[in-house]
Amino acid sequence: MPPPPYQLVDNEATWLDQTDLVFIDPVGTGYSRAVKPDQARRFFGLQGDIQSVGEFIRLYLARNSRFASPLFLVGESYGTTRAAGLSGYLVDKGIALNGVLLVSTILNFQTARFARGNDLPYQLFLPTYTATAWHHKKLPADLQGDLKKAVAESEAFALSGYAQALAKGDRLTAVERKAAIEKLARLTGLSETFIDNADLRVDQPAFCKELLRGRKLTVGRLDSRFTGIDATSSGERAEFDPSMTAIRPPYTAALNQYVRADLKYTSDLEYHILGGGITSPWDFGVNNGYADTSDALRGALARNPFMKVYVGAGYFDLATPHFAAEYTLAHMSLKPQQRENIRVHYYEAGHMYYIDTRQLARFRADVDAFLKNALAAR
Repeated sequence: MPPPPYQLVDNEATWLDQTDLVFIDPVGTGYSRAVKPDQARRFFGLQGDIQSVGEFIRLYLARNSRFASPLFLVGESYGTTRAAGLSGYLVDKGIALNGVLLVSTILNFQTARFARGNDLPYQLFLPTYTATAWHHKKLPADLQGDLKKAVAESEAFALSGYAQALAKGDRLTAVERKAAIEKLARLTGLSETFIDNADLRVDQPAFCKELLRGRKLTVGRLDSRFTGIDATSSGERAEFDPSMTAIRPPYTAALNQYVRADLKYTSDLEYHILGGGITSPWDFGVNNGYADTSDALRGALARNPFMKVYVGAGYFDLATPHFAAEYTLAHMSLKPQQRENIRVHYYEAGHMYYIDTRQLARFRADVDAFLKNALAAR
């Protein structure tokens, strides 16, 4: 990322030649605030958030006479959780979508929450560990050549030998355990001792701290190609996410300058680039379980067979790994003709893969093709 001060430039990959864009800041983000602060917590949860954004969409269509226009939803990160939930919520209100675009997807939170008794994330993060180790040249020579081949080997092991080892748990024989440790070391760039001490289960924070410990560096979560420097190289967790600290300041400065200089809108309110205005714990609406909006998306696909879904994923995204999205899509009980409505694209970048100029043109081309295909169904 460039040094400050930051400047806006024209976006040559804009979607505005294809579609109008309506940006929504849910309550607790951007300038959006609850009118009655004591009622704000009503919005700070999975269902309250979907309902409030869904009502905004309905009102926008009504007040601007756009019910006859093609309608697409785009969400990124938690926005994909929201968009999937909205696809079901809106179709139940009689509002059908032409398409949903999911950028860096998380629909089923069991796939990304490291906790005792939940071995799934260890499997699903493994291919991204491999991609990260590949980028930082920590893999064996035979894996260091082609990224996709290295990731494919990791995916295959995640679904076979690694899944079996995790399922066996304490029933693993010494020979089986040794083989699993050796394979994990090969695919992650971590030492066999570290993997053994972690009981074959290396969570994302530990991986980010350990991979480049010998170089006294950490790796990023949003984009594992970024590196950071902690006060000490000891410990189990990095002090900060170097990708987040590189990306956030340009967005904060550019957005605040744009709304004042170009839009002529002034306010002393803080524009919350992330979710800084969310003042109470997020209510996922589950008890001893995991939030999951994939079934809402499945329901929308069932009710509206014309709806298309774009799924985009970065190989270096340790926040919403690509293999976790693949797992979720494969467990939605979709029929073959429904799966035909979903297109998955991979990028050699991180969570915000569009900030990589080498991937931005690809992203634009993929979106153009997606929109054309979705509108051809009319």
